[in-house]
Amino acid sequence: MKGFKDFIMRGNLVELAVAFVIGGAFATVVTAFTAMFMDIIGKIGGKQDFSTFKPGGVSVGAFITALLAFLIVAAVVYFGVVKPYAAAQARFFPKEPEAETIDPNTELLKEIRDELRVGRGSA
Repeated sequence: MKGFKDFIMRGNLVELAVAFVIGGAFATVVTAFTAMFMDIIGKIGGKQDFSTFKPGGVSVGAFITALLAFLIVAAVVYFGVVKPYAAAQARFFPKEPEAETIDPNTELLKEIRDELRVGRGSA
């Protein structure tokens, strides 16, 4: 079971799944943007194709719908997968605190202070 847990908690697997879902949602946004861009080009060329919402002849409705769908999917993935995954990773694989780095100048000053204290006591 430990091997399976390590496999599941490995960052690459979850990151890949999130990337796949976000990529799929983003494909819809790109498709709608492409349709909108093609409508603009078509309008310049004289061939127009309108969607349900079409201010000025540009099918903005499909793009806005796809963008909202992308944002909804991204929010669900973030709050439903990424946040719980990060919490589980922090709980089961806590990062070890970094060792304190000692400044050599501070150590030198401490040695000088200690020598001065010893020198005063013996005089």
